[in-house]
Amino acid sequence: MRNIKDMVILVTGATDGLGEKVAADLAGTGATLLLHGRDRDKGRMVQAKIHKATGNDRLYYYNADLSSLDGVDSLAALVTKRCSRLDVLINNAGVGAGPDPTRRQASPDGFELRFAVNYLAPFLLTRRLLPLLRRTAKEAGEARIVNVASVAQRDIDFEDVMLEKEYDGMRAYAQSKQALIMFTLDLAEELAGTGVTANVLHPASLMDTNMVREWFGAARTTVEEGAAHVERLVLSEDLKGVSGIYFDQSRESRVAEQANDVEARRRLRELSFKWTGAGSQNSSRFSSWSSTSSQTSSSRSCQGV
Repeated sequence: MRNIKDMVILVTGATDGLGEKVAADLAGTGATLLLHGRDRDKGRMVQAKIHKATGNDRLYYYNADLSSLDGVDSLAALVTKRCSRLDVLINNAGVGAGPDPTRRQASPDGFELRFAVNYLAPFLLTRRLLPLLRRTAKEAGEARIVNVASVAQRDIDFEDVMLEKEYDGMRAYAQSKQALIMFTLDLAEELAGTGVTANVLHPASLMDTNMVREWFGAARTTVEEGAAHVERLVLSEDLKGVSGIYFDQSRESRVAEQANDVEARRRLRELSFKWTGAGSQNSSRFSSWSSTSSQTSSSRSCQGV
């Protein structure tokens, strides 16, 4: 059984809602937590709040704008440089349909915003951190990738992935979550036998988050309910070696037909590598920091930033 106090866990979107709750709960177990956010002041405030509640002094805040591929690469490079291990990557950060779901928004790199944040960011971040996850699995016996998706899913239109012809915010959100599920299934196949597992889940419906309140005005479930299902995928010994599963809360569930379509997954994978440059470890964005990760000087698993 893994010693939770030896584990290093990265939670994206850890300064609000579901991510903050998951980070606080996991910090309470004594694990080292890497807290990601995009507002430095808010991030430091949440870091201090979790420290006060848990007494855990192994909490490190990483600031990055995941709507930008530069931001994703910078986050991955810092984690790779400053941490000698990564036991769990929780890709939680995301954006909803927006305050005006009729208005299409673009990322700094020109991609449709929901697709950029909810899919391209976790795709690139995961690809960049795979060497660290693989090394941890080899040394510690396992490492886990947990992707937070949604029961709201819609097939990708490969003739208009960025929804330039006909836009709807909810469609954009649902398509991005479908892409994340397809990526998870691909990743599980790729990582079979390495000790690194990849699973994806819908944590709960209409949790009490800013995103839900913005869309619907009122919540139906609590972040505590959703957090429990995320934490199960992180910590449960029963799930050791389990990979490539979509969970609706704690129940293994069927994915959409497109997600099981090998050709559709191939098309998405090829486009994703092309758009993000994730196939090149020497990307000008990623920098040479990745090559120094094994030289981390701290006696702990991670250094602060």
